Amino acid sequence: MAFADNLKQLPSIAHLVELRLIDATGAVAATIANQPGKAGSLAVYNALAAKHGAINVAAAQQGLEIFAEHTADARANPGKHPNIDRLLEVIASGQGYSVKLIEA
Repeated sequence: MAFADNLKQLPSIAHLVELRLIDATGAVAATIANQPGKAGSLAVYNALAAKHGAINVAAAQQGLEIFAEHTADARANPGKHPNIDRLLEVIASGQGYSVKLIEA
């Protein structure tokens, strides 16, 4: 299925302002805001965190499936899709993130 179709299957993010990824030291490693160009990634990460409790290897693998055609593009063009690159890094390193949701 294409990414746009996969997005339609995910829970609403209307209540979220942003999602913060927290690394093993407790620092904010990344923030995904609810804004145009990032809302799709926010929806994916939100759904993964709800299902897996964190962004771990299993969540990252599922995320790559959800991102669909963008995953191949990210692999071919490192840096073009930082939120997919992050999932690839989680799989490669085994180091995940806890998630903090910031609601409106």
